[in-house]
Amino acid sequence: MADADIDVTVWGDFALFSRPEFKVERVSYPIITPSAARGVLEAIFWKPEFRYRIQEIVVVEPGTQMSLLRNELSDRQGKNPIFIEDKRQQRTSLILKNVRYRLKAAIALQPHTKDPIPKYTSQFERRLDRGQCFSRPYLGTREFAAHFAPPGNDDLPAANFNLKVGTMLFDLAFVKDTKRPEMAFAIHEAGRGIEVKGYAQALYFDAEVKEGVMKVPQEKYEELARLEHGHA
Repeated sequence: MADADIDVTVWGDFALFSRPEFKVERVSYPIITPSAARGVLEAIFWKPEFRYRIQEIVVVEPGTQMSLLRNELSDRQGKNPIFIEDKRQQRTSLILKNVRYRLKAAIALQPHTKDPIPKYTSQFERRLDRGQCFSRPYLGTREFAAHFAPPGNDDLPAANFNLKVGTMLFDLAFVKDTKRPEMAFAIHEAGRGIEVKGYAQALYFDAEVKEGVMKVPQEKYEELARLEHGHA
């Protein structure tokens, strides 16, 4: 695998990377998902000219599992306002405590981009050094804020951490399709943002952590690109 364009360490007191197969109680994957890792990077620095492709997730501290009673809404918010106290429910969540990861990613330029990759990597590194972000990164859910910094000498894989995770959420593809107008979302075409209608499709992969490192299959990004843009 080629050297990563982006290399950053993230950590937090708590994390919750929800497994979609659990419908009521929230149960976390034992490690951050590629989509959550991408969200962390986009919170630090995002431009429509490129997309992050997570290459490796290094588990520095896997953390421990713990149960937490959390307040959630029983219904989704829609166009009409709701009174929160009428829809509030307490549910038990199985979360992670005291986690630390090192995220390695490549930058994939979008078709309309004219500037080279080094322009964006240098911008990311400046923001990383200064601790700047567009919005506060979080570990799976907004209430669990993430800290971030350039990798240190101690941010090494937990060599004794090996785990067959099984089927894990890779990312969501937002597919433009007038025949399935299930949702509206923004895309960038010809250098400008437009609103389109279509649907979201979840992609999964067989995840495994070996000696503290989870490799992310890069062919899944080609599949995502074909769904969203019709090409790799």
